[in-house]
Amino acid sequence: MAGERAGVRVVGGCEFSVAAPWGEMHVLGYFLPPDAPVLESFLLRCRADRRRRAEEMVQHLRRLGVDLSFESVLQESAGGAVGRPHVARAIVRHGGAADLSEAFDRFLRRGKPAFVEKALPSFATVAEVVHGVGGLVSAAHLKERGSRDFVDRLKQEGLDALETRHPSHDPDQRTRLTNIALDLDLLRTGGSDWHGDPEPGVSHSGMGSQQVPLEWLSQLDDYRNQISSPLPL
Repeated sequence: MAGERAGVRVVGGCEFSVAAPWGEMHVLGYFLPPDAPVLESFLLRCRADRRRRAEEMVQHLRRLGVDLSFESVLQESAGGAVGRPHVARAIVRHGGAADLSEAFDRFLRRGKPAFVEKALPSFATVAEVVHGVGGLVSAAHLKERGSRDFVDRLKQEGLDALETRHPSHDPDQRTRLTNIALDLDLLRTGGSDWHGDPEPGVSHSGMGSQQVPLEWLSQLDDYRNQISSPLPL
C-alpha cells in the first residue's frame, strides 16, 4: 500500500449521510475493509441515489438558465461518488457563479431552487453495516444538535464514538461534546473534514489543521479488538 511505503498508517473509512430529526446527519465509519461485499453493495446503492440526485439538480439548473451538462458534473467527481460540491464546481466552471459559496447560496443549499433531497438510510442501518464488517461508528460534527439525550439514543443504536474536534466546533461546543462523550463512555474522534475544495470554509479546514491525539486512535484500536475477541468459555 502507498501508506506503508510512506511509513504512514492508513485507516479505511467512509462518511455516510443518515436521516436525523433536523434532516441529515453525517456518520463516520472507521476501519472499513476495501473488499467487503456487504459494504460495497450498500455503497453502490448510495452512489446510485447520489447520481440520481445530481442529475435532477442539473435539470433544475438548466431550467434556471445555467448552461450545464451532467457530463461536466461527472468530470468534477473524477469517478468518485457524486455530490453537491461537484455540481457547485461545475456551475462555477461554466460561469453560473463566481465561486462555490455563491453556487451554494444561489442554487444548492436546502430551500434553494436546485436543491434535491437525498434518500437517507437510518443511523441504525449504517451502524449495522459498519459493525458487520468490523468497523466502528462515530457521529460527525453534531455542533449544537449534539444533546446528551440525542447522543445517548444513538449509543443505544450502535454509536461507538463522538467527533469532538472539528473546524465548525467552537471551544464551548468542543467542551460540551467532550463531556457528553466521557459521561456516556464513548470514544472520541476528530478531523478537518477536508474535501479538497480550493478554499477552506467554516465547515472544513486544511488537512492536518485539527490536532487529534494519537491516543484516540489507540483507544479505537483497543476497543475494536475487545469487541471482536471471542468471549472466554
